[in-house]
Amino acid sequence: MVVTVAARETPPGECPQCWQHAHDRSIHRKLRPREDCPQCVDHMRNGHPFIVPKRESSWW
Repeated sequence: MVVTVAARETPPGECPQCWQHAHDRSIHRKLRPREDCPQCVDHMRNGHPFIVPKRESSWW
């Protein structure tokens, strides 16, 4: 399984791979029409490798 780091900073509580694949169009340009991205399919089947932790709330 290949884990990539997003080009832009991933917001707290988000998966870096999901964030990058949603916001970087160059990743899916090499795919033919109606072709699934193997990394996305693997990610959907096996889940998130890690989530960027949310910052602690400083409400009080």
